[in-house]
Amino acid sequence: MLNYLLMFVPAVFLVISVIAAIKAFEKGKSAKRTVLTQIFSFLAVASFCLVVPVVAHAADASAAADAAASSATGWGYIAAGISTGLSCIGGGIAVGGSAPAAIGATSEDPKNFGKSIIFVALGEGCALYGMLISIMIITAL
Repeated sequence: MLNYLLMFVPAVFLVISVIAAIKAFEKGKSAKRTVLTQIFSFLAVASFCLVVPVVAHAADASAAADAAASSATGWGYIAAGISTGLSCIGGGIAVGGSAPAAIGATSEDPKNFGKSIIFVALGEGCALYGMLISIMIITAL
């Protein structure tokens, strides 16, 4: 029963932090401060999600061999999530810079469309490679 309740704690905490950040921004707090609040709340939830399963599983001493296999599988899923997440963030940054430049170059001279779209596609390729690595990790588990 406690495990089911612990599953909802991170989601509830994140929803409350988003609502609190929106209310703080509406009351006049700076955007920088609300973003930093969101980042710190995300880090708190991430550390909670990493620590709670380890502590709950460490309490069961009878399943030590099963714990190692389960822990390795869990870390594999975390690695897959991190590879996808970071590659998508990097791809978003790349596309966020190159797409407006491509649109501007195309609006000045329509012949530049083919050259400029390549740079946008290269940025999106980073995210696809991260997803490919995640698929490889998950199928290896």
